[in-house]
Amino acid sequence: MAPGANIGETTAIFEAVHGSAPGIAGEGIANPLALLLAACLMLDHVGHAGRVDRIRQSIEKVFREDSVRTPDLGGKASTLEFSQAITNRVAA
Repeated sequence: MAPGANIGETTAIFEAVHGSAPGIAGEGIANPLALLLAACLMLDHVGHAGRVDRIRQSIEKVFREDSVRTPDLGGKASTLEFSQAITNRVAA
C-alpha cells in the first residue's frame, strides 16, 4: 500500500513502491491500492485535490464500512472485486 512520487523541477513520476508484482499477474489477487494511491499523489500534484479527497474517502469506506479487502490485507476479495468496491463508492 506504498505509493511513490519522484518530483523534479519539470517532471514527476508516480508509481507503486513495490513495483508491478509480475509474480502474481493474472491471478486476481493483487492489491491495486498502491497504484491508486500513487494516482492520488499525481492528482494532488496537478491540482485536483477535490477528486483526491473523494477517492481517499471511498477507499476508507471500502475498508471500514464494506470490509472489502484483498488476501494480503486479510480479506478474500479479488483484485477486480476490490477495485469495483472502490469504483462503486467513488461513483456514489
